Amino acid sequence: MTSSEPSTAETSRCGVLGVGIIGLGFMGRTHLASYARTEGCELRALLDPAQRAAAAGNLITTGDAKDDVERLLATLPRANCLDEFLARADIDVVSICTPTDTHVDLVRAAIRAKKHVLVEKPTALDADAIEALDHEARAAGVLVMPAHCMRFWPAWAWMAEAIRTRRFGAVRHARFRRLGAAPTWSQHFYLDFARSGGAIVDLHIHDADFVRFAFGEPTSVAATGSRRHVHARYGFGAGVVVEGGIIEAEGGWMEDPSFAFTMTAEVVCEKATLDFDLMRDPELRVVSTADGSVSTIVAGREYPLGNGYDHEIAALIRAIASGGTAPVTLGDAARTQRLLDREIAALG
Repeated sequence: MTSSEPSTAETSRCGVLGVGIIGLGFMGRTHLASYARTEGCELRALLDPAQRAAAAGNLITTGDAKDDVERLLATLPRANCLDEFLARADIDVVSICTPTDTHVDLVRAAIRAKKHVLVEKPTALDADAIEALDHEARAAGVLVMPAHCMRFWPAWAWMAEAIRTRRFGAVRHARFRRLGAAPTWSQHFYLDFARSGGAIVDLHIHDADFVRFAFGEPTSVAATGSRRHVHARYGFGAGVVVEGGIIEAEGGWMEDPSFAFTMTAEVVCEKATLDFDLMRDPELRVVSTADGSVSTIVAGREYPLGNGYDHEIAALIRAIASGGTAPVTLGDAARTQRLLDREIAALG
């Protein structure tokens, strides 16, 4: 540690958490932009084991902050290796944005260095390995949060609350669609299903996790398709879904490289339908069952502005600062992975 680097005690007294990011591909840069916009933390150092320059992805998330991201990439200190990075006393929180098959070892190393962690989804392809990390994090007294960003996406968080509280009555039917062009970047990773899990894990995981978050644990799972493109159907017992209600989710990589990313949700309740389309303005509408009238749910009024990445990071920083628990746990990640395992088994 150099004389210019604050100690952990100094960091705590200042009330600012130091942040380091491992992996600077698309998601690493997305995290970089979000941390830069978040109060209560400060970016301190970067580590990119692969020395990647790629910034490709399905969503443009940095927006007007692109210049700021490039400035931070150019000016923040770069560690030469993991040991050097984790030895920095000015880093309290580590974001891990590397390929899935590196997550377990990196999370374990960060836990042993007494760092809090935000790890990109999927945490791992093995639910048992995720649960083992959970035990290690609890024993070490650090928070490790899987980055299941749809729980924090403002419009989706609003929908989840409306579903759980039966604001518009019980759910009769719901359908989620998440489709994008097959990755043209890092194909050695994404197209190796033993490493990435395929689209069913890397992309469809968002909707599988949201189904658990909003509706609870499915009692039955059916799936057709493949690891590249899956159609899943979930059954539930008595609860927020009416008897015989159907919850479906489609997720996959499209062969057309020009295919525009699609993220939609249609939740048909007894009194109204919740209709979300990422590419529409307004993105969230409520259509009355009684008379077909449409209510616009306005961002910045009914729910906060921003994206799920900003809100998940802000939630983690608040939890660490307050000595609370992680808003999403490794136990959640393990249960979502087990749900995906059931879908994969149903594919045969």
